[in-house]
Amino acid sequence: MAKKLIPLAVPDVGKEELEEISKVLETGFLTEGTATREFEKAVAEYLGVKHAIAVTSCTTGLHTVLECLNVKGKDVIIPDYTYPATAEAVLLAGGNPVLVDVDLESMNMTAHTLEESFEDGMNIFSPVSWAGVPLELDLYKTAKKLGLICLEDAACSLGSKIGNDFVGKIADFSCFSFHPRKVITTGEGGMITTDNESVAESCYSFKHFGAKGNSFEMIGTNYKMSNILSAIGLVQMQKIESIIKMRSEKAKIFRELLSPIMGITPAYVGEGTRQTFQSYTCYVEKDGYRDKIRNALASENIQSQIGTYALHLEPAYKKLRHIGNLSNSKKLFFNAITLPLHKNLTYDDQERICRIIKETIGE
Repeated sequence: MAKKLIPLAVPDVGKEELEEISKVLETGFLTEGTATREFEKAVAEYLGVKHAIAVTSCTTGLHTVLECLNVKGKDVIIPDYTYPATAEAVLLAGGNPVLVDVDLESMNMTAHTLEESFEDGMNIFSPVSWAGVPLELDLYKTAKKLGLICLEDAACSLGSKIGNDFVGKIADFSCFSFHPRKVITTGEGGMITTDNESVAESCYSFKHFGAKGNSFEMIGTNYKMSNILSAIGLVQMQKIESIIKMRSEKAKIFRELLSPIMGITPAYVGEGTRQTFQSYTCYVEKDGYRDKIRNALASENIQSQIGTYALHLEPAYKKLRHIGNLSNSKKLFFNAITLPLHKNLTYDDQERICRIIKETIGE
């Protein structure tokens, strides 16, 4: 008899989303329109920002902002430990990604790394709030001191907070993802947030083929979000707080079960912050054992994933310039593991996962 499948992720969608999709279909207006405007408004009000601009993905959101900031030929500091999309967006806009290391615990860039990496002439950087872990507040402060524009890749972080401020309100520009593995989902989709009036206007134009009114004043593209996906997003925004609460509760259980196990560090939890636990990513201390754990879980029909990628080790990005030592990024690439975390995950499932981890590390 096949063992129970424990998937890595399960999107929290149901009949409410289907009902809203049906309403859009009945209107006959399926492209970007009223539902998209309502979704943008819902996100802007939730975060407390002036502008929320719906796009087709976080990646296209990053690309849109970078094009509107005219980064062509400019260096853009990004973390080495990130999904390739962070670098791809810079390259698509004609910029030069400059890779820097991350902190081994938070898996994010730090203020110290930014200051050490800064060079005269740099004016923008794009940090990643990995797995829904907010960036340290000092990073934003250091960026302002250095005169750097902050474009945060907040793909995993809608709903994360530093103190009382939401991620998406603190950086100059932020981009979120609505991929099925993210906190809320529209299937695919993204959102740009900012208080910058002029750049927001340019972003709206860029994602509409460069149109402004009845004329085309810039070269743009089609990054519009349809009313269908936006209708899903509107329902998801009504659920976001309950989703984050559920994920936080299950993350707490994992921490309690994993903490006594020698050789694995539970997912990082920052002080004075709220994180979304978009991914529950742990650090396996013994080299080679991350993959042993993954294989042991797979043999029990339990899905897992690595953390994310060390870009300097990937063929497409190994020639990118980097500043400083990328040792933490390399360690995380080989030793970080992401465990299942979703609404269908039971306490028994979590106990089973942790038992397998303990048995594997103890071999």
